[in-house]
Amino acid sequence: MHLVGMLDSPYVRRVAVSLTTLGLPFTHESVSVFRHYERFQGINPVVKAPTLITDGGVVLMDSTLILEHTEKLAGRSLAPDELSAHARAQRLIGLALAACEKSVQIVYENQLRPEEKRHQPWLDRVNEQLLAAYRLIEAEIGDATMEDGEGWLFGPAPLQADITTAIAWTFTTRMLPDLMPADAFPALTRLTTRAEAQEAFKAWPYDG
Repeated sequence: MHLVGMLDSPYVRRVAVSLTTLGLPFTHESVSVFRHYERFQGINPVVKAPTLITDGGVVLMDSTLILEHTEKLAGRSLAPDELSAHARAQRLIGLALAACEKSVQIVYENQLRPEEKRHQPWLDRVNEQLLAAYRLIEAEIGDATMEDGEGWLFGPAPLQADITTAIAWTFTTRMLPDLMPADAFPALTRLTTRAEAQEAFKAWPYDG
């Protein structure tokens, strides 16, 4: 398999870390949807990161759909089995992906749109949505990330809820440090610090 996209994208990085966690071999090509648009277009005409090319040559996109396929390939899931735990995990993943989306919107608004064309009421709304997502995650995980370093959100090993939440928090705090102070979210910070120390995370570091 061949993964295409930059590791400064939380969506690309969650795929890379998840594939490594699942023990699936793949190659990675750092191609930017901005700086290497034509090159990316030659791989995937939609120019969407992440893009995954399967061993059979099928071009997949969207991190969640890619992970759904690769979990089938691996023959195991990164979600908890028990029904109520599965629902909670899906809630956390949804909140983390919403936080990623809102972070990206803020970054694009501030870095790509000319200042005179920015719509502050819309930006304020997105900021509010971002803060709401992280406040809900902070409340949800609470003391689940134990300070003694044992256990994860849904068991003895990190699963997709841990992976996506940590990757989202790293992305937001690196890209929007003034908006999202780490000391305001101690549980998130604790979880992310532990996750970033894992081999699967260190193999695919954030490169923004």
